[in-house]
Amino acid sequence: MLTNKLINTLTTTLTNKIGAGTLQVQDQYDSLYNNFRWHVPAVFNIGHECCTKWSHDPGRVALYFESDDGRTEKFTFHELQQSANRLSNALTAMGVQRGDRVAILLPQSAETIIAHVAIYQMGAVAMPMSILFGPDALEYRFLDSEAVVALVDDAALANLAPIRDRCPLLAHVVTVGQSASARERAREGAREPIGQRSAQPGGTHTSRWNTLLAQSANEFTAVQTRAEDPA
Repeated sequence: MLTNKLINTLTTTLTNKIGAGTLQVQDQYDSLYNNFRWHVPAVFNIGHECCTKWSHDPGRVALYFESDDGRTEKFTFHELQQSANRLSNALTAMGVQRGDRVAILLPQSAETIIAHVAIYQMGAVAMPMSILFGPDALEYRFLDSEAVVALVDDAALANLAPIRDRCPLLAHVVTVGQSASARERAREGAREPIGQRSAQPGGTHTSRWNTLLAQSANEFTAVQTRAEDPA
């Protein structure tokens, strides 16, 4: 830390040089502009950079969350990574492959973070959408993106229901709307009594988030993605 005496000395020296006309400032903009290069690694994955590499410390806190009703929760990087691994395995079992689009219709929550990390480490493409989108807006985006799975907050299901049979590539819908206790059971891998899937018009299946995570393994080997791969 600079002391007051040193700061005063530097200020006095700079003032004297300016007054004497001996301070010369060289314009280096052109040189900096022409020589600037992004240092992009050959292999890069957003999920790894944002979560996985911090998850080896089981006590490192990643998120403090407070819901609209005042409920508070704390999540470590390790817990988020474990849940992301479970979701990656669940999505893989659904047939999601590298490059496939997975829609995310979730509010700001731990599940949204988990969804992004899970999708990125699979090499799939996350398609975040607003939970305020109506049926027409959703239909356009599902058809244009060719999303094969949607992770949907319960509050957004009413807008998704009318267009599901008009989105032939949307094979699975995972609904998210759970209590803290259910989320905790999913983290621990406890079996949930809720039915895993129910058939919907157009061949689409609906699954519950906490059920899928509870029934999926918490270990997942991330794919290697290139820096220019879509995410």
